[in-house]
Amino acid sequence: MAIEIKAPSFPESVADGTVATWHKKPGEAVKRDDLIVDIETDKVVLEVLAEADGVLGAIVAEEGATVLSNQVLGSIEEGSAAAAPAPAAAAPAASAPAAPAAGGEDPIAAPAARQLAEENGINLASIKGTGKDGRVTKEDVVAAVEAKKNAPAAAPAKAAAPAAAAPVFAAGDRTEKRVPMTRVRATVAKRLVEAQSNMAMLTTFNEVDMTEVMALRSKYKDLFEKSHNGVRLGFMSFFVKAATEALKRFPAVNASIDGGDIVYHGYSDIGVAVSSDRGLVVPVLRNAELMSLAEIEGGIAGFGKKARDGKLTIDEMTGGTFTITNGGTFGSMMSTPIVNPPQAAILGMHNIIQRPMAINGQVVIRPMMYLALSYDHRLIDGKEAVTFLVTIKNLLEDPARLLLDI
Repeated sequence: MAIEIKAPSFPESVADGTVATWHKKPGEAVKRDDLIVDIETDKVVLEVLAEADGVLGAIVAEEGATVLSNQVLGSIEEGSAAAAPAPAAAAPAASAPAAPAAGGEDPIAAPAARQLAEENGINLASIKGTGKDGRVTKEDVVAAVEAKKNAPAAAPAKAAAPAAAAPVFAAGDRTEKRVPMTRVRATVAKRLVEAQSNMAMLTTFNEVDMTEVMALRSKYKDLFEKSHNGVRLGFMSFFVKAATEALKRFPAVNASIDGGDIVYHGYSDIGVAVSSDRGLVVPVLRNAELMSLAEIEGGIAGFGKKARDGKLTIDEMTGGTFTITNGGTFGSMMSTPIVNPPQAAILGMHNIIQRPMAINGQVVIRPMMYLALSYDHRLIDGKEAVTFLVTIKNLLEDPARLLLDI
């Protein structure tokens, strides 16, 4: 019986997808919930899993093909996995025990051995039993597990795949390599150009003395981590809290333009720009104005892990009323971030540098960070943008204000 492999149901915001990678080849055995194929959309990469055990049949949509929601990609011949005994045949010196498996008989094994084999993904038919009448003992399985651990892994070839998009050339090598742009990167490029073409974008700068935030973090980071189940206290949570407070005071910065209307949002959904192998992604912290520092840090850490693993969902990246990006992570001292439409503004954080500052007539060394606010001048006036950024500066230089709401 053939089971159709279909593309996922795309949300309304996603028109189609591209077949990125087939992880199985036609005729190859698959098990239920095995990863079969990746579908790349404008926002995320979606994984399509096998719905049953069997053998991969014909592939209808090859890699690079554009597919629609629920479109048929290929098929699985259900119940045919036993007809492809390649793993057992590849096992050295295992011809004797493999024979019963070819006839569909389960090898004789002790219950403890069978359980251990299942836990470690070992095929009992590939193990030569040393017990009475060829029975597979627990010791036989332990030896097979050790052999599996010491065997050369095929995983590095898969891990090296992303590097193919960024080839390394030898010195003096004048060869060229053309690589198709991924849908995620192509969409980011398109949106950035549209933002600059369709928006009256302007950037204002300021600087913030990070002394108080750094002292607070240094004093409480260990206690914070113990009190919140391993969640680490970083700088981003302070910036998110300061931004949500400033957005309450300047609602136009948290608004968006829809045709001839201005849409004011009574909530702060903060997008946090994260760099991944597939390009820049912006997962969203929903109702960040209601979140504690620990909840913000935990949410950002979770997004970071999902971005690295390619597990971010479309819902997690949809929406957002304001964005924060941190180029300082990579050492950037100054930049002009581009607004993420239909939002009206984006805050750029940068590297913290020890610089001499004149304070009360004295030159002192302080940890300083440049801040940049890019904004849509059609909606936000210059005075409003500058005052908004000064508010964030004041809240960070005296973080007690965040707790006292002043």
